[in-house]
Amino acid sequence: MHSFDEIFAIAAERKGGAEVVEAALQRPAPAAEIRDRPDDRYLSMMTRSIFNAGFNWKVVDAMWPGFEAAFEGFDIGHCLMLHDEDFERLVSDTRIVRHGQKIRAVQENARFIAALAEEHGSAGAFFAGWPAEDYVGLLDVLKKRGTRLGGNTGQYFLRFSGVDSFVLSASVINRLIAEGVIDKPPSSKSSMAAVQKAFNAWRAQSGRSLTEISRVLAFSID
Repeated sequence: MHSFDEIFAIAAERKGGAEVVEAALQRPAPAAEIRDRPDDRYLSMMTRSIFNAGFNWKVVDAMWPGFEAAFEGFDIGHCLMLHDEDFERLVSDTRIVRHGQKIRAVQENARFIAALAEEHGSAGAFFAGWPAEDYVGLLDVLKKRGTRLGGNTGQYFLRFSGVDSFVLSASVINRLIAEGVIDKPPSSKSSMAAVQKAFNAWRAQSGRSLTEISRVLAFSID
């Protein structure tokens, strides 16, 4: 497995220099920002990530003010209390993407957020306190306790929320395969553990975040 510096050099050569790579890197949000963000914003981002999955992101972006209005700003109490008449109305609401199962997921993920708030004080406190060296464990929590938050959907939710994260895009997977970390897209616990171990090694070598490392890996292929 190449060192992080070696992979960074590959990315810099592909992208036109180290300064270009550095300028394009995304970084996680400060822990205080993640901790202090209101619970409704996490439900909003979960919902946005779910509706983005398999759909045109630009369309969802353009419609997002309508989503915010339709779900009352993703107020947790309001979304918890949605009933059958509300769902019938929402699946006909032209302000949003009318996908029944994804609309139902709003209420189910409101329950998830409410449970995190009860257990940790807020969803933000939970996400801010999770250790980066066990990021795959956090993905597992999203998959098991959330609704429609497995796979890349959960990864993008965390990335867009500013949580230190890696996203297993095609480019990142190809670099991991080239490094001998995995031999195909990871789907098992053992392969995800191998991915986490590699990221932890590069993190220790570089002092960089998972978010930065993930982007450098992608740039080394794209």
